[in-house]
Amino acid sequence: MDTDGTHGGERRTPSGTGHVPRPAGPPGIQGLPPKPGHAPGAVPAPSAAGHPAAARAASPTLAAWLRVPRPSAGPGVWSYGHVPRAAQEPEVTPTRQLVSGAFISLLAGLLLWSLLWNGYLGGFWLWPLYMFTPDSWAGTLPSVVASYIWYVIVAVTLAIGFGRLGRWPELARRVLGSRTARAPLPAPRPVEPGGPDDPGAWTEVRAAGMVEVADRLGAEVVAGRMNDVDFVRIRRAWETVRADPSRARAFAEAVRDKGAGACVHPSGARELPVRAARHDLLARQVLLGTVQDGERNPYARRGSGIALDPGVLGTSLLAIGPSGAGKTSRLVRPVVESLALQALAGQAAVVVVASTGAALGPDEGYDVVVRVGDPDSVYDLDLYGGTTDADEAATLLAEGFVGDLPGVDVRRAATALAQLLGPFRAAYGRFPTVPELRELLDHVPVALAALRAALEAAGQHRMLRELDARERQHGAPADPGPALADRVALLDRPAFAGFFDTTGAGRPFSLRALEHPLRVRVDLPERGHADASRLLARLLLAQFNASAAARTDRTLFALLAFDDASHTLTPEAVRGIQRLRSANAGVLLTLRTLDDVPEALRTPLLGAVGCRMAFSGVTTWDGKRFAETWGTEWVETRDVTHRTVFADQPLTRAMHAFRKLVSGKAVTTDAVTVRQVERERWSASDLAHVVPPGHAVLSLTSVRGERAAPLLVRLGGQD
Repeated sequence: MDTDGTHGGERRTPSGTGHVPRPAGPPGIQGLPPKPGHAPGAVPAPSAAGHPAAARAASPTLAAWLRVPRPSAGPGVWSYGHVPRAAQEPEVTPTRQLVSGAFISLLAGLLLWSLLWNGYLGGFWLWPLYMFTPDSWAGTLPSVVASYIWYVIVAVTLAIGFGRLGRWPELARRVLGSRTARAPLPAPRPVEPGGPDDPGAWTEVRAAGMVEVADRLGAEVVAGRMNDVDFVRIRRAWETVRADPSRARAFAEAVRDKGAGACVHPSGARELPVRAARHDLLARQVLLGTVQDGERNPYARRGSGIALDPGVLGTSLLAIGPSGAGKTSRLVRPVVESLALQALAGQAAVVVVASTGAALGPDEGYDVVVRVGDPDSVYDLDLYGGTTDADEAATLLAEGFVGDLPGVDVRRAATALAQLLGPFRAAYGRFPTVPELRELLDHVPVALAALRAALEAAGQHRMLRELDARERQHGAPADPGPALADRVALLDRPAFAGFFDTTGAGRPFSLRALEHPLRVRVDLPERGHADASRLLARLLLAQFNASAAARTDRTLFALLAFDDASHTLTPEAVRGIQRLRSANAGVLLTLRTLDDVPEALRTPLLGAVGCRMAFSGVTTWDGKRFAETWGTEWVETRDVTHRTVFADQPLTRAMHAFRKLVSGKAVTTDAVTVRQVERERWSASDLAHVVPPGHAVLSLTSVRGERAAPLLVRLGGQD
């Protein structure tokens, strides 16, 4: 399980730019370099018994890391040094058949050699010897030497011929392979240092005429002052220069003055305090584990690394597993950590919502930490999502407040809220606080009278009509006001005093900031205020769907991760998740069971997300849903029928009786029937009982429509 130390107090200023080494994790995939103990290019802190140079020698330098090939091999494949395999598994001959064939070929070879040596086949095989030796050699030492050389040549030729006939080399490899470790797969050929394809040489910058800038960046790579985050961040800045040449001067000055620290993240951080997973920022991937080398997985994917990147997270991911299955440590934290690194490189924005105390990394690894209900929290949460439009704010609030109530119409609830939010903002220039909104929904006469007086003083006659309409609808049979008031009362508690402020006294965080490369963590008080936490989670999901789709600049990939999405999903939220693919955004949802989702939404939810993950320990009821979603495939089956052989001849019957006496089994013949049948890729029973602990079954879909069939994955890398 991942460990990241204790959580410190809320920070008010960004962390420094020092490089902190990450702990060593599980070894890498077979045939690849071992997992480094720190980011490529970052100098680890010296230990008590060693020198930094010695520590660096244990991991690849940034230049070597950049030159490792990263072939594209489909969604979910860890591309760092990936070696493709054949699509089909080669046919393997049984060992017993190899031994019998080798023994028979050996006997045949010895028999032929005996016949040749004893002259039963004539002397034709000695003709080449007679042709190439002069007659004067007869009876001399050279003649004897030449004869034995020819005998060796003939014997070796027979051994090679009968050895290939009996498949001796394959038998030798089979026997030696069972006793010794097999050789690793050949490593892919790296990029030539200094060549045109060497990323560390900055050839594109040099080709654009900025030779001094390219030399400075190359020197930073060679000297080890640049890490992987710096490289990706500066390369992204160079891409903006290519798109807008007017930024070239500022880019050159930043590199000349700061070197590897140019174009740094607004927080000033160039690395996370700790890394708990293995990342490849050049491919924007995080390694989750290894595809199990077993018959349940396609041969081409067995033993390869499984990774996630924005290309597959853009279709959203749903993970189901019981408590303790590793959803937080083996899925949520690695993904959030990867997006946090990409945010430092100016490529992504990430928001993670979890209960207080979840092991998602130290506070120093985030730009904003919102601790709802904690008086010491520096940041507040904007209840209205940063919008100034009353109708939009009302729609978001209605979705979060009553979106999960089956008997309440969300549209009528949004109308009722808009009839209060619009007049209040017109009168006071802001939206109401939680206590003020509760009073208006409860139809408190003093609050309504004060609002009416403020509107009359401001001459807002149109808003007065909105307020009159709300008063007429209050108390009607289908009025959503009481349900809204009950939900608002969950937030109007002493523990939340001072939160959700709209007067400008606090520092509210709004999901409107998704256009910036932010790292945000929202801690919800799940233990003491479970209903309020679920309400806020629904509200954050609704705000994220609206803000991600409304972004004018969608170059940054935006991710909203829920450590526990129980009782968070609503019909509108599921529809919003489907629209995130075109907005360069996605969500990561984890659930203990599908029973935490309304029954009417379980099938639409599985259809809305492109990536699905079933951890070890799911129930057969949940497994049935996954089995239906993953569908069926055509497989080849072999049916073997054993039939007893009855002999008619006395000699044959005697031989059969002797064979039965020796083997204890009657003599039979086998009839093999091969046919194509349609079977489920993973049945509900297999998902519930076959998946080992520490494993999961994962299917992936990329935003381009590429699909990866369900794979049995060993989480946490390969031991």
